[in-house]
Amino acid sequence: MARISNLDAISAALRQRNFAWYFAGSAVGLIGIWAQRLTIGWLTWELTQSGFWLGIVAFADLFPTVVLTPIAGVVADRVNRHKMMFVTQFLGMMQAFSLAALAFAGWLNIWWLVGLTAFVGTVWAFNTAARLSMVPNLMERQHVPSAVAMDSAIFNLARFIGPVMAAYLFQATGAGVTFLINGLTFMFFLACLLQARMIRDERGARSKANFFIQATEGIRYAAKHRGIGPVLILIIALAVGLKPTLELLPGVAGSVYGVGVTGLSGLVASAAVGATFAAVWLAQRGTVIGMTGIVISALALGTVSLFAFTATKIFILGLCCAFFIGAAIVIGGTGTQTLMQNAVDGAMRGRVMSLYGMVYRGGPAIGALAMGSAAELIGFQAALACGGVLCSAVFFWILRRRKLMIQNLEGNPGKDL
Repeated sequence: MARISNLDAISAALRQRNFAWYFAGSAVGLIGIWAQRLTIGWLTWELTQSGFWLGIVAFADLFPTVVLTPIAGVVADRVNRHKMMFVTQFLGMMQAFSLAALAFAGWLNIWWLVGLTAFVGTVWAFNTAARLSMVPNLMERQHVPSAVAMDSAIFNLARFIGPVMAAYLFQATGAGVTFLINGLTFMFFLACLLQARMIRDERGARSKANFFIQATEGIRYAAKHRGIGPVLILIIALAVGLKPTLELLPGVAGSVYGVGVTGLSGLVASAAVGATFAAVWLAQRGTVIGMTGIVISALALGTVSLFAFTATKIFILGLCCAFFIGAAIVIGGTGTQTLMQNAVDGAMRGRVMSLYGMVYRGGPAIGALAMGSAAELIGFQAALACGGVLCSAVFFWILRRRKLMIQNLEGNPGKDL
């Protein structure tokens, strides 16, 4: 794959009309989603003052991905991915408007938060499979590495803007307005999706095999692949050991640093700024060459930053650590996704990339529930440090496989990339 250097890679991707429409809609829609996520997290903390309930809400949001992703991946390989994306975004919009109605009526409690969060978590299992497999089909293949990184960049820029907006709205108007705005941003994204078209349809011939068999084929393909298999282990470490830190920030803000929703938004924003810088840097590289070493280094950076985060109660230092944790998560997550998109066979893309989505979204559910429960006994910082131990172990395990991973992820691109 030829390299496009520096900012030319970003501008070239944005000149792809279909991706540009998707990118514009996603940029606005994600701001609303992140505003809503902070609002739900802080409402959960206000209602319960419990790390366990923070873990339960995170679990309800993320764990359905683990259960449903194998099915979602098969669906994404069978149906029109654009239509699948549209339907899941519409259901997300309905969830946001439902939360707004309950908040304005004064009926919102922890059970509604858990129930509606579980509903949208189920929807996102299918949305993730659709998005990860659809984006490479919106543009010419040489632009995919930059587009994947740009998708991550806007995701994390929204993680900065959304929480800041939510903190202000929460204090000024209450939760209902934030949920309402999220619903409206969904509407804008849906309008942009109507303008975007896929230039390739990677659906294979209709298979007579059932969903279970096809899902198993995807798992077997990924496990046997000498590059994709090990890199999925790396993502498990990031997702279970590092990403739960972001899900449990409301508890850290309240019990460790003693700051309110404004301080929480600062921690979230600091992580998001680090993540955004990292994603933009990846986007301007425009190549997969050297990416394997980068994602392994990101795992090391995240591990060191997490240990530092759990060793201080000074808020300013916590903000600095959050910055590097956010950067490490995005470099590891986006870099891994780019490598997998490059190496996977197009006909298997939906199933294999849904495994990535399952780990990246489902892993934090398991980690957040375990660490949130442990925080009730040993405190948030000690609980989060356990994630650093997991990341350290995987880092040393994966170093021994580095050369083989490079050969199979960077040197053997899939037939459709």
